[in-house]
Amino acid sequence: MDRDVTPFDPPSQITAVRATRPVSPMLFPDGHEGWLVTGYEAVRQALGDTRFSSRQDLGIIHVPFPTPGMPEQTEPSPVTPGLFITMDPPDHTRLRRKLTGAFTVKRMKALEEGIIEITERQLDELAKLTPPVDLVAEFTLPVPSLVICEMLGVPYADRETFQRNTAKFMEREVNLEDKMAAYMAMHTFLYELVTAKRAEPADDLLSDLARDEDLSLEELTGMAFLLLLAGHETTANMLALGTFALLEHPEQLAALRANPELVPDAVEELLRYLAVADVFYRYAAEDIEFFGETIREGSTVILSLLAGNHDPQRYEHPDSLDVHRNARGHLSFGHGVHQCLGQQLARIEMRAGFEGLLRRFPTLRLAVPAGDVKLRTDMNIYGVHALPVTWK
Repeated sequence: MDRDVTPFDPPSQITAVRATRPVSPMLFPDGHEGWLVTGYEAVRQALGDTRFSSRQDLGIIHVPFPTPGMPEQTEPSPVTPGLFITMDPPDHTRLRRKLTGAFTVKRMKALEEGIIEITERQLDELAKLTPPVDLVAEFTLPVPSLVICEMLGVPYADRETFQRNTAKFMEREVNLEDKMAAYMAMHTFLYELVTAKRAEPADDLLSDLARDEDLSLEELTGMAFLLLLAGHETTANMLALGTFALLEHPEQLAALRANPELVPDAVEELLRYLAVADVFYRYAAEDIEFFGETIREGSTVILSLLAGNHDPQRYEHPDSLDVHRNARGHLSFGHGVHQCLGQQLARIEMRAGFEGLLRRFPTLRLAVPAGDVKLRTDMNIYGVHALPVTWK
């Protein structure tokens, strides 16, 4: 369902449902009755309730990883090795625990200087270009791609291959054959990479994981796929869509330019306001009494993080972008055992990205009418396909 009020707000149909019935039944195209959860508190509780399973093989509706997006077929699928976001404890716990040390706040803080250097180098390259330029191609995609490649030990020279295949995999309307072809190309690339790192480890995260004999090569490949995909897709789209949102809210942009110390709060507000990974799927592992409704075992439950983030019961004037707002507690990184492992990394990248972009390009503006910006309504992670900008 597209964001039909502005490119940033929840769909009006979802907003109407949230106001009357924050946990409401919905009918899928194949006739299966599931549930839509739109209220902030209901979404948060569902994310933290292990009775709402992440295992796609439990659901009647199969949703290929990653979970945002509408279902594509009506057969459950086996859990893919290593993709721990599609698992429940204890399988999820075993694999996620392998990564927690790499993503601590302290470890991320130690990486911050290098992330700022990568950001500044990309801004140097951007400044050499003659506008108008596509900010997605020249800045918002390269920065998180460079960061995650360096962190994981993935050759950045291979970026076009993995970016093309992950983009194809993330398309909503692509046929299953093409989606699986993109996935298998990524799987082959990463399987060969982790096999090489197991044979000759280097100083990177995938090598650290490859040293762990408890992990099979298939599990290593699945974990690498998840880390590489999540590590660049979500942050790239937050940087691009966030810049678009700021350019469309000049008073908020002016406040940030006048007060750069507001950037950390602005990042949290943009995360709340935009929620690029706006839909999560869960499956009822048993009959569940939830907010006055009975959700039957096996039912598919759609959690709208975007609607929850815009709930007036939680945030005052939620459909307004306000960089002064205390938006902490937003749902954009999830909640509970599946809360985003890389959230601190994403925050550092976004702080460096927005601060550097606004400082280096004080006259940055759209190079096309806002209505001509092509939105990623066809993709599982929301954003813009391109953002033409100028500064002269």
